[in-house]
Amino acid sequence: MDFDYFGISKTQKPGRGDLLISEPYLPDPNFERSVIYLCEHDENGSFGFVLNKKSILNIDEVMEAIEDFKVPLFVGGPVEQETLHFLHCDPDMMQSGKEISEGIYWGGNFEKLLSLIENKIIDPDKYRFFLGYSGWTGGQLEDELKAKSWIVHKNTAVHHIFEEDPDLLWRRILQEMGGKFKMFSNYPTDPRLN
Repeated sequence: MDFDYFGISKTQKPGRGDLLISEPYLPDPNFERSVIYLCEHDENGSFGFVLNKKSILNIDEVMEAIEDFKVPLFVGGPVEQETLHFLHCDPDMMQSGKEISEGIYWGGNFEKLLSLIENKIIDPDKYRFFLGYSGWTGGQLEDELKAKSWIVHKNTAVHHIFEEDPDLLWRRILQEMGGKFKMFSNYPTDPRLN
């Protein structure tokens, strides 16, 4: 089997429900030390959300229909940042949404969500809200993978999205992957300090 310098099989491809971990010195400020959850990936393109870029806003500060719900908004990516999206692990309450990977759902009935919030019967720890998203046209993500901009992590779990401290997520996933990846997790932000 042929491996690249990250120790990943060159034939390994990302798929729906995988995590994309930015390489330590990715020069794009939109994705510096990012962890992206892929909701879609096929020949037409890819779509997902940055899990570890918290904005300075709470959801009730941008949605007039939502009051007294101090849940942080995350910057899902640089595309269409005026749009609101959400992931959840609460299928019993939401009863809707597209299951992307085991126990992790994208979207759902927004009116139902508003009702749960208004009636204060929602567990905010089971939801993650995003402004905008990360998107790639067909073949673009593959090109970035060939350029070694991303590391693919295939073992996405509910705790990665809803329980881990977002500020530590990039480092913790690399440590969890072990080997060379654990070493990457300790690289300084500025390569001149290495």
